[in-house]
Amino acid sequence: MENETLQKLVEDLSIMNFQRPFLHKATFNTRLRTTGGRYLLKTSNIELNELYYKEYGVEELKGIILHELCHYHLHIMKKGYKHQDQDFKDLLKKVNAPRYCKPLISIGKRTLPYKYKYICTKCGQTYLRKRKMDLKRYVCGLCKSVLKQV
Repeated sequence: MENETLQKLVEDLSIMNFQRPFLHKATFNTRLRTTGGRYLLKTSNIELNELYYKEYGVEELKGIILHELCHYHLHIMKKGYKHQDQDFKDLLKKVNAPRYCKPLISIGKRTLPYKYKYICTKCGQTYLRKRKMDLKRYVCGLCKSVLKQV
């Protein structure tokens, strides 16, 4: 999807769901990694993560756009546009926009969330940990048996 098509999609969603026009720019930002999109307060533009479109398709992208448009329209109307504001929460429910977006699959595959794996010698329960454990000090939480590192 090109930025021109994205701009048209954002403008259409704004009219359909908020009955208000979107008068600024909407673009893909390839540098976004941990978020689906962002609303820029200084310029009132919206930047979206292109990876969400590539991985989940246009429906997930529409949800992210609606979320960012909630920030946009509330800020323009001088109401509470932040995540913790009640105006924002109410508008999200009204337009059926997600509060959070799904985690990206491609980002999750790059690094493992854990570094160490431990298995109980008796019951076989596995424990995944980011930090190393002292095996003399800790035992299995289920059967109180000895753990071993894999």
